[in-house]
Amino acid sequence: MTLDDRKLIILTAIIKNYLETGEPVGSRTISKYSGLNLSSATIRNEMSDLEEMGYILQPHTSAGRIPSDKGYRFYVDQLMQKQVRELDEVKSSMFQRVDRLETVLKSLVRSIAENTHYAAMISGPSIQRRRIRFLQLSLVDSRRLLLVVMFEGNIVRTAMVRRDEREELDFNTVLSLNLLLNDELSGLGGDDLTEGRCAKVCARSGLRGTLQAILKSLISILDTDGEERQIYTSGATNIFKYPELTDSENAERLIAALEKKDELLELMEEPDSESKGQIQVYIGKESPLRDIGDCSVVTANYELGNGMRGTIGVIGPKRMDYEKVLEILTRLMNEMDQAFPGNG
Repeated sequence: MTLDDRKLIILTAIIKNYLETGEPVGSRTISKYSGLNLSSATIRNEMSDLEEMGYILQPHTSAGRIPSDKGYRFYVDQLMQKQVRELDEVKSSMFQRVDRLETVLKSLVRSIAENTHYAAMISGPSIQRRRIRFLQLSLVDSRRLLLVVMFEGNIVRTAMVRRDEREELDFNTVLSLNLLLNDELSGLGGDDLTEGRCAKVCARSGLRGTLQAILKSLISILDTDGEERQIYTSGATNIFKYPELTDSENAERLIAALEKKDELLELMEEPDSESKGQIQVYIGKESPLRDIGDCSVVTANYELGNGMRGTIGVIGPKRMDYEKVLEILTRLMNEMDQAFPGNG
């Protein structure tokens, strides 16, 4: 005999009903509970098959059935497989969103450069002040775990965790760790990961050493995020169309400035929520970038919803068409507000 769909529905109904009531489950109860359009006699036959297969027991003659250890094991394994499928679906979805975000930002900065005829740059969002939406652990090998963290704004970071080899890990324990971490950490921000909070998480599991390594990696992700923020640029060659910027000394400084990621990040510092849409104009030596004193920089803060904020910048000669640049950036901010109406 095989556990076909009908037997599976009846077995699940027996287990769920017994878990709720603690009483043996009869065929009449199953006919109401499962929504099956089957007679009590047909259900009794199926229950007899399930009993013969070892999934249920009849504690007393003429009594209903209760789950056996084999039945419980099957039910728990089914629940775990469902959890794994849901974790995999979320993981797949969040990586697709990250790919789309990178594509959107690259397309956006390219469009700005083409429309202004100047150099353009845009900063990818940071996670330092964002809340955790989801965590997933995967067992890579006997020594290592892969930690995947999704923050609000669908920002994903990963880290390889070297686990405590004194602690046994298998599929089921990794699943339990996933459930524990999401229960304790989902919705928290970096400032919430205090020693007390970490101690509380570790106290909920016997895998203290492994959990300490995981939490250490998570804190490290948050601490190093500023170094990993992306800056997307486009149209760098546009600024060499202007004679005052084409001599070798100016050109060399400009190229060097656009390659200094730390200074660009300082210029494109992530805005707070209240500065969304704010436009700044830096003329000549007003610019925070020391090597582009012969240029002007215009920046605008954007928000794409879910706390996902960053800065757009345009670099051109001091005689840039300010009216056109401000008009393009203002229009872009308005379009973002319309596309993401919930970001205010």
